[in-house]
Amino acid sequence: YGNRFVGVCLEEDRKSAGSKPLSDDWTMHEGRYMGRMNTMLASKSLMLCSVSLMLCSVLLLALSCVLHAQEYHKCARVVDGDTIVVLLDGKKEKVRLIGVDTPETVHPNKPVEHYGQEATAFTKTMVEGKLVRLEYDSQQRDRYGRLLAYVYLEDGTFLNKEIIRQGYGFAYTRFPFTFMEEFRACEKQAREKKVGLW
Repeated sequence: YGNRFVGVCLEEDRKSAGSKPLSDDWTMHEGRYMGRMNTMLASKSLMLCSVSLMLCSVLLLALSCVLHAQEYHKCARVVDGDTIVVLLDGKKEKVRLIGVDTPETVHPNKPVEHYGQEATAFTKTMVEGKLVRLEYDSQQRDRYGRLLAYVYLEDGTFLNKEIIRQGYGFAYTRFPFTFMEEFRACEKQAREKKVGLW
């Protein structure tokens, strides 16, 4: 239908200009026109394919980053209320929970503190032998070489915050961190409700 329309248009143009009706030379004009159209279509198709490939590459990269960020690891054991051991790439890494401090139970120079055993038992119940996800803040390791992280369970439970919320630890605010004000608010609520060590 498109070719017939073009032919009719050319025919009308020639008639209005007083020229002879289209004859055999129409085949030549049609061939040139169609050739130009095919070239333009091929160029646009190539451009669309290139853009599609670029978008796919960007999406795959973004998906890879998301999957890496949400990777879960097994908690091999719990050291105390605020320190756990996690298997990362087959290696055991000590992880110190950011922004929370629980009573001591394993400090070499301090006795077992009030509510320390309960805090350790709580953390064991929450994560030992389970899969956890780690998120880091501005500093990834402390001076002892331990990883500093926020710990999340598969159901979305935020362990650092939960320890404070249920009264098993304090908001550790000696160094700034992302959730400082939120943790302070949780500690205040725990104190007011007199839960856990309060």
